[in-house]
Amino acid sequence: MPSVPNLPDVVLWSIPAFLLLTVLEAVGHRLHPEEPGSPAAGYEARDSATSLAMGLGSLAFDALWKIPAVAAYSAVHALTPLRIPVEWWTLPLMLLAQDFFYYWSHRGHHVVRILWACHVVHHSSRKFNFTTALRQPWTSLTTWPFYLPLVACGVHPAALAFCSSANLVYQFWIHTERIGRLPRPVELVLNTPSHHRVHHASQGTYLDRNFGGILIVWDRLFGSFEPEAEPCVYGLTKNIDTYNPLRVATHEYVAIARDLRAARDWREGAGRLFRGPGWQPAAAPPAADPAAPSSPAARGTGGAQTAEGAGPAGPGPSASPAS
Repeated sequence: MPSVPNLPDVVLWSIPAFLLLTVLEAVGHRLHPEEPGSPAAGYEARDSATSLAMGLGSLAFDALWKIPAVAAYSAVHALTPLRIPVEWWTLPLMLLAQDFFYYWSHRGHHVVRILWACHVVHHSSRKFNFTTALRQPWTSLTTWPFYLPLVACGVHPAALAFCSSANLVYQFWIHTERIGRLPRPVELVLNTPSHHRVHHASQGTYLDRNFGGILIVWDRLFGSFEPEAEPCVYGLTKNIDTYNPLRVATHEYVAIARDLRAARDWREGAGRLFRGPGWQPAAAPPAADPAAPSSPAARGTGGAQTAEGAGPAGPGPSASPAS
């Protein structure tokens, strides 16, 4: 395996900037509370404490999940004959490719329920500020398979880790209401606070939009872009009303387990895992009343419908499940 230059730990080096920006934003909210346009603006002590606890917990759990991820990446990198050197001119290309696969990972974590169970943590706050950026999941093992194609193409796992960290650091500053729309060329290309406010909103046409990390062009190309047009309502469509970090981290997994226990068959169980978070199975047909007299249709004698068009057996269930 070719040697890899010592790449900086961009997350570690960014921590002082995270702290400074958070303090400045909190002071700005205190001095000028009327400026932001959302009723969820500002800071709330328990909410921010929960976000910080989730961020600290994610550091510990990520160290654990990196063991199988690094093992898988290393095995794939050792098997592939391709090698992309880590040079000053290849790193921007790797970052571009990582951002592309981040878009699909992020989108997948919104539309597949078992993946959403991980990502829902980041959307569980009804506030939108710099501490919301730190509200990270404790089960991020679900993200690493999305980047295997990059390693298979010869990207060194250390270079991939650097690009992923740079992407994460970039997204910190877009979790704010203190910054309005930026100049149009910036808004056309980059993910901005305006675009990301839409992503965190829970109403109407804002749901499941703007999945980009650094670039918003992927959303524009693949039909998931939505501009900011009205004040955002943050949080979940069904909020969990808790500041307990353990419950925040696990509540959707608990809900999935409950739904799996109640599933009528394997098809419903699979839907509960792999369909969208809001998916519901088709309603079961009503049970026949054994005391009711049998109709001609039930006896197979070809009884005619009434003049109003209602058959003896009545209408069946909808052919398509609600989603």
